Amino acid sequence: MDKKKPKKVFVQGAIPLEKIANSVANHQSKTNIGAHSIFLGQIRADEVEGKTVTAIDYAAYEEMAEKVFHEIREAAFAKFDITCAHIYHSLGKVNVGELCLFVFTSSAHRKIAIEATNFFVEEIKARVPVFGKEIFEDETHQWKVNK
Repeated sequence: MDKKKPKKVFVQGAIPLEKIANSVANHQSKTNIGAHSIFLGQIRADEVEGKTVTAIDYAAYEEMAEKVFHEIREAAFAKFDITCAHIYHSLGKVNVGELCLFVFTSSAHRKIAIEATNFFVEEIKARVPVFGKEIFEDETHQWKVNK
């Protein structure tokens, strides 16, 4: 496998549904692909100390975060026999019910695509320096702790 160049990961605001549909459509001509796996992270209306989350405002040191996303992508291509991998993560405010993370992998076989997607999600949550500020209905906020 040749080294992949770093891809732009961040999207301002919620991830548009059209981006997901277009990602799938753009792979229909690749006849060596037999499976796609998609993970969509959506903002929940969590209740924290009696207050309900209405949005998360994501911030990141973009250059550092993009480097870590690239390292994760390289590790995934080394570990799994995947054909394609796309990652998009939100920056800025994303409301409850909207999408904040989109991971899309393709492979000849479903098991590999699913395992690669799971690898991406777990590595992103553990390693990428993206920070979410939970905004509550009363406009107060707190920094989110990843679980």
